[in-house]
Amino acid sequence: WDFMFGAWPDDSVTSRFGPESEREDLLRGLKDLTSKPVVGVGRFTSPDTMARLIRQGTLDFIGAARPSIADPYLPTKIEEGRIDEIRECIGCNICVSGDYTMTPIRCTQNPSMGEEWRRGWHPETMRPGTSDHRILVVGGGPAGLEAAMSAGRRGHGVVLIEATRELGGRVAREARLPGLAEWRRVVEYRAAQLDRMSNVDYYFESAMSAEEILSYGFGHIAVATGASWRRDGVGVSRPGPIDIDQPAEVLTPDDVMSGERPTGGRVVVFDDDHYYLASSMAELLAKEGYPVVYVTPEPEAATWTHKTMEQHRIQARLLDLDVRIVTAHGAERVASDGLVARCEYTGREQLIECDAVVLVTSRLPHERLYLDLVDLREEWGSAGLVSVRTVGDAFSPGSIAAAVWDGRRFAEDLGRSGEAAMFRRNIAAL
Repeated sequence: WDFMFGAWPDDSVTSRFGPESEREDLLRGLKDLTSKPVVGVGRFTSPDTMARLIRQGTLDFIGAARPSIADPYLPTKIEEGRIDEIRECIGCNICVSGDYTMTPIRCTQNPSMGEEWRRGWHPETMRPGTSDHRILVVGGGPAGLEAAMSAGRRGHGVVLIEATRELGGRVAREARLPGLAEWRRVVEYRAAQLDRMSNVDYYFESAMSAEEILSYGFGHIAVATGASWRRDGVGVSRPGPIDIDQPAEVLTPDDVMSGERPTGGRVVVFDDDHYYLASSMAELLAKEGYPVVYVTPEPEAATWTHKTMEQHRIQARLLDLDVRIVTAHGAERVASDGLVARCEYTGREQLIECDAVVLVTSRLPHERLYLDLVDLREEWGSAGLVSVRTVGDAFSPGSIAAAVWDGRRFAEDLGRSGEAAMFRRNIAAL
């Protein structure tokens, strides 16, 4: 596992909601205060911890809402000793976001959540495949891992190729950031399931060209090559590139997660993504000793995380680390001596002096391989190729939950077309 995933942070230090040991300490002695049954809540995810709390008499019941969304068969798997088959909740709270966005419930770990009736997806079983076509999945990130696992469960012969020396893609990188260690479970669960399947193989350091892929006779191809963060400042509030002076040092989240660091001391993190990543970048750099200024066009840090009930924690953590937060300012220009920020209300500009700027704005899909394959469409028939599809961030950069869901959809739609692939809608009679 060290070879596949590298060195992981300590969960007890980096959990977004605090380690389970802290939550467990809060429960001790409660049963001495009442004769009534005691139910423990607070997102316990470890099956060992949950079983021990019951057996020791610390609790009578455990309320496992989010863990049961991630794996509805959690109690059965614990009872039957199938611990390694449990999809553990990662605490991203994407399930809760549906309440705030008026959208169907979803889950990063369990893409079938909310699709049981609409699409007929089951969290544990899948319908058998309808052909003998072999499947190639290019890219071992969240979408590729889910596509390979789900297609394998349908009985297809699957080959997963990964260009690097580890599985996980963006999840493997992001899980090393402060507070996100539990996200590695997205990778660990799927990699463990792939290892159990005799009909699925995966290979590292296996970049392929379109011409080479066609020579292997695959019937269906999922291009799950991910996406990269933009370096030109295009984001939510900025439809076009910003001016960047030639001597200015500009980094992207990909640079930082790959180990690059500012050559100078002072850093501005500009957040035009408004989810969790910019604040994680700022926290990481601040903990490494860099003086950090966090700039956002929004009125607060990581404003979208209100929908995952984390914004107050994130802003407090940045303030505790002495990160200066500049709100309601967009990025106008990256100068050689800092970021020129423009007030969203008055239009006045100010120079925020720094030695480097980390732009967290938007991402571009890695679609070159897909386009190359499309260019060779006339050769598909002789190569035995039926379909090619981009999945996950390679199709449309989004959340990890969206990437996992799209990987599942690729596997579910194999052998389907037209109306058969549509979801059911509950239309009220008028």
